[in-house]
Amino acid sequence: MAPSSSWCSMGFLRSRLFLAFLLLVCVSNGGKTFAQSASGKPNIVFILADDYGWNDIGYHGSVIRTPNLDRLAAEGVKLENYYIQPICTPSRSQLMTGRYQIHFGLQHSIIWPPQPSGLPLDEVTLPQRLKDSGYSTHIVGKWHLGFYKEEYTPTHRGFDTFYGFLTGSEHYYSHRTPGSMKGWDGLDLRDQDRPVLDQNGTYSTNLFANKAIEIIAQHDKSKPMFLYLPFQAVHGPLQAPQKYISMYRHIKDRDRRVYAAMTSVMDEAVGNITDALKQYGLWDNTVLVFSTDNGGQVLMGGNNWPLRGWKGSLWEGGIHGVGFVNSPLIKAKGRTSDALIHISDWFPTLVGLAGGSTNGTKPLDSHDVWEAISEGKPSPRKEILHNIDPLFRTIYYLPPHQWGDNTFNTSMHAAIRSGDWKLLTGYPGNGSWMPPPSSDQICEESDDPPGKHLWLFNIREDPEERTDLSKKYPLVVQELLEKLAAYKKTAVPPFYPDRDPRANPALHGDVWSPWQ
Repeated sequence: MAPSSSWCSMGFLRSRLFLAFLLLVCVSNGGKTFAQSASGKPNIVFILADDYGWNDIGYHGSVIRTPNLDRLAAEGVKLENYYIQPICTPSRSQLMTGRYQIHFGLQHSIIWPPQPSGLPLDEVTLPQRLKDSGYSTHIVGKWHLGFYKEEYTPTHRGFDTFYGFLTGSEHYYSHRTPGSMKGWDGLDLRDQDRPVLDQNGTYSTNLFANKAIEIIAQHDKSKPMFLYLPFQAVHGPLQAPQKYISMYRHIKDRDRRVYAAMTSVMDEAVGNITDALKQYGLWDNTVLVFSTDNGGQVLMGGNNWPLRGWKGSLWEGGIHGVGFVNSPLIKAKGRTSDALIHISDWFPTLVGLAGGSTNGTKPLDSHDVWEAISEGKPSPRKEILHNIDPLFRTIYYLPPHQWGDNTFNTSMHAAIRSGDWKLLTGYPGNGSWMPPPSSDQICEESDDPPGKHLWLFNIREDPEERTDLSKKYPLVVQELLEKLAAYKKTAVPPFYPDRDPRANPALHGDVWSPWQ
């Protein structure tokens, strides 16, 4: 690929203008104290970072210091073949349901604050299944799965408690969001269904971490706990306490410097939360999962180098995610896993750990991968549908290729992984390779010809997606096109309604609220 800075720098400028006992039984074993809920079921803590890139964690060689995340990952299992979705809502919806987004209509874009949309109410959620298994369920942080009616909000979807925000992004200190409509602005911070009015000026990463620690401290140990902590960090806007920004004064790029500071605050918060789990006697029976929701946003300081593309794209930089698991319950600790895992797999995996059942859900697209994580066994997952989105930017100039469109419309935004093969069609999103701003390297543009709309890669041999093998392996292309066509037959139409003027926070006491 030919190195170039022209497109990258221009695109950058254009775009910027835009986490069987009594109440407590302690059993001494080899000098360790194990605290269990009365049920013996493990506590589950799921931390979801937002827009956290592949090259933004210490153990991937980042200049950003993440000692707590590095330690937890090193002690547990690093998931190095782990996939998420390119943007916020799709990842969260698949985490909550164990199902591909094409099966409930959220395959296009995100849910914008004024849209009357949400995760369909007939979808069974992860916290609902965990409640069925006797868990107390808590969410602290970002929801982003719809709120236009109360029935779509977290405490109606299986969570006992909710402290956080309903939309997709907001100011870290004021907790207000403009909501994608000119002139609109409103508070978005809630404790259950009540607006929180006294935290203006409190940095959200610290606010959410302290709330999580409060839940841990007050937890009734006669029950197992599910704590879902989807941080606002490190999503834009770029804001962090000055003392953390000063830690990175050696980084010349301002956005990267602030982003690094935001990451360090999150890393410290995760450390404080794990310390609290140990302090209150929960750690030795806890499974902690850390995941990003999508690739890093290079326009906001994030980085996915050496992977191709970034947030919003179906290239590896948008969907190959940072993830790890730490737990005393893991049988083979301190290793790196190459098991193919998708964010949807947490649904059956965590329900299985909780002793629950997936019976009664709609057909799952996910797998229980606990044995792959804990014992190093092969992953039961062999394939991932990354997405099929007929509403995404289409290709208008279509150079002919040998497969035609009789099997699958290759102008459509889609991608699938099967074994080591990955096929992309349509416009996958920006396909440049963006090095970290702190390096001397420059952005590399793709040398793909205009209108190109089909690629095949062997991801195991070519994780950076530099060598298109479609012409060399036409039978593989045909097979994967047939798989995409089969998935498309099972898809429901995308649900992407127009913005509703009744959502304006000015009509609801200056607070983003359900409006129907």
